[in-house]
Amino acid sequence: MTVEPAAARPGRGRRPAAEVRAAVLAAAGAMLLENGLRDITFEKVATRAGASKMTLYKWWPSPGALAFDAYFAATEQTLAFDDTGDLEADLTRQLHAFVGFLTSREHGPVVAELVGAAQSDPDLAAAFAERYTLPRRALAVTRLRTARDAGQLRPDVDLESVVDQLWGACYHRLLLPACPLDTDFADTLVRNLLAGIR
Repeated sequence: MTVEPAAARPGRGRRPAAEVRAAVLAAAGAMLLENGLRDITFEKVATRAGASKMTLYKWWPSPGALAFDAYFAATEQTLAFDDTGDLEADLTRQLHAFVGFLTSREHGPVVAELVGAAQSDPDLAAAFAERYTLPRRALAVTRLRTARDAGQLRPDVDLESVVDQLWGACYHRLLLPACPLDTDFADTLVRNLLAGIR
């Protein structure tokens, strides 16, 4: 994916805020994909976007929060979770897509870096939870609840824990890559889990 920042417009007066914000996000997104999180500073991004460094300080609490917003803007995808009535097929399809995202050369390293940095950057952690983690968890829990209400899962199953067992295991292998993260692993997760909670 190529993300090119909007060029600054010298001599044409002040740019609208929305245009500046778009240029900043494009610049930060390009820098993140080129060189990783270490390259994201307010000074570097402001220079590349042709924006004021003080504007960045006003809009984002930390470079990490800016980096996440830039990454999210560049890669935002529909958070659809299929409900075909076949829970195993729906979970498998979703996990295959997730594993593909995490193992892509373009996105996997950036996600790993953002997750790692979020451990010491509360602003990034808050942005990551609000914009990415919590919405995706909610979609998964909703699909699992539908299956439970249809009698496909035991009534006492803790749905939040199921999400942790499936998607958390994928994050674990992304961050501690001693074992492969692939669709075979995703299939095993689904089979093992459903054998216990149906």
